[in-house]
Amino acid sequence: KVKEITEKHNVPLIINDRVDVALAVDAEGVHVGQSDMPCDVTRALVGSDKIVGVSAATIEEARKAESDGADYIGAGAVFPTATKDDAPKITKKDLKEIVESISIPVVAIGGITLNNAHELNDTGIAGLSVVSAIMSSENPKKSSEELLKIFNS
Repeated sequence: KVKEITEKHNVPLIINDRVDVALAVDAEGVHVGQSDMPCDVTRALVGSDKIVGVSAATIEEARKAESDGADYIGAGAVFPTATKDDAPKITKKDLKEIVESISIPVVAIGGITLNNAHELNDTGIAGLSVVSAIMSSENPKKSSEELLKIFNS
């Protein structure tokens, strides 16, 4: 059912951490962290037609992921987050340096809200990865639209 919804809205279904689930539901891709399956192994399992994202908190991690076949980097946590309290923290300067050090897109992740998303506007990121600011909102659609507006400003 989830894939039907994402396809209806032309949004790729990316499964977090679980390569097996991504393959089982024929998701468009998978995102893995530094303590999950290595990017090169993930790429070998899912093939070249699937999206592979990798979490990175350093330039070295981002460069390795890129060379191992990642399509994008999720860099963070850029702000404190309750969603993943063990996530390494990075500064805005770190984020900009990661963006400048690789050629694949970088998405900021971690603690992004309607109140702080604007702080990332001059970092060169390709997007925002947001959970709580949407999922805990009384109006997720409106919050999503507002985040998009902030990102595009």
